[in-house]
Amino acid sequence: MGDNSGLILLVFLAFLFAWLLNRVRRAFRLGPVGYAGVMVVFIIVVLAMWGQTIG
Repeated sequence: MGDNSGLILLVFLAFLFAWLLNRVRRAFRLGPVGYAGVMVVFIIVVLAMWGQTIG
């Protein structure tokens, strides 16, 4: 399995995104519903990008 570099990059991007999301959530005062919605969209985008790199 030599394809771990992409996974590591995704994990790094996820941490970066979570940090940014925390700042955005404080700025916009999002509730749990808005926070969950953003997370779901992010996960879908990441899975789509990951699927494209594999296929």
